[in-house]
Amino acid sequence: MTERNGYHKIAGELADEIAQLEPGTKLASEHELMARFGVGRASARSAVQELERRGLVRRLRGSGTYVNRRIDYVVSKEKRPSWHRTVEAAGAVPRSTVLLSEVRPIPESSAHYLGIEPGTPAHYMRRLRYVDDQVAALGEEWVRCEAVTELGSAMRVEESLDELLRQMGRFDVVRSWCRTSMELPPPEICTALEMTYVAPIWIIESINRDAETGVAVTYSSSWTRADMIRVVMEIGDHPPVSTCEGN
Repeated sequence: MTERNGYHKIAGELADEIAQLEPGTKLASEHELMARFGVGRASARSAVQELERRGLVRRLRGSGTYVNRRIDYVVSKEKRPSWHRTVEAAGAVPRSTVLLSEVRPIPESSAHYLGIEPGTPAHYMRRLRYVDDQVAALGEEWVRCEAVTELGSAMRVEESLDELLRQMGRFDVVRSWCRTSMELPPPEICTALEMTYVAPIWIIESINRDAETGVAVTYSSSWTRADMIRVVMEIGDHPPVSTCEGN
């Protein structure tokens, strides 16, 4: 196998093997790939990078390369606006870690989403979100102060903000608006999400309201890794039932 076309063939062969492996399986190191395929380090590294670009593997600094798992994150008005419940529904294990939680004046850029005056005190929370113990998203959330008194301490007991608002604030929170886009993340986001290369990731913004009063309770914005999460939008009624064979 020549250096010039080596990494394409290596990536193709490894992709076929990865399809038979369980998520989380550790793959061969670059040195092992060099010996197995008879290529230099550049080709072995390029092959692994190609697999990473396809979303088939994930490299962890100081640990190695592992078979990746990508889940569907379904956004729908019919489903509760909860990271934990949505990840669980996809068959994965959710977790979140609060990096910062404090009451601060809400800026104009976020105030209009909640329908309150800029400068109004509101809960601000920044947290990392995990899928199967792998960091998948970095989110910022604004919550009306009247919805919950001590947000930071409460989140140490209940990781799901949606569940917390239902238990403590007694809000039946529903998703009323959502916007998704893809952007190249700045360096600090890449670092926070433990990304080994720069690639477009999801930006997901949501407004959640109380179903009874219509009051906007939370506004959130998150950077979400596209190699771990596939955002699936379900809008409108259920798909029509086919009445004719082949239609």
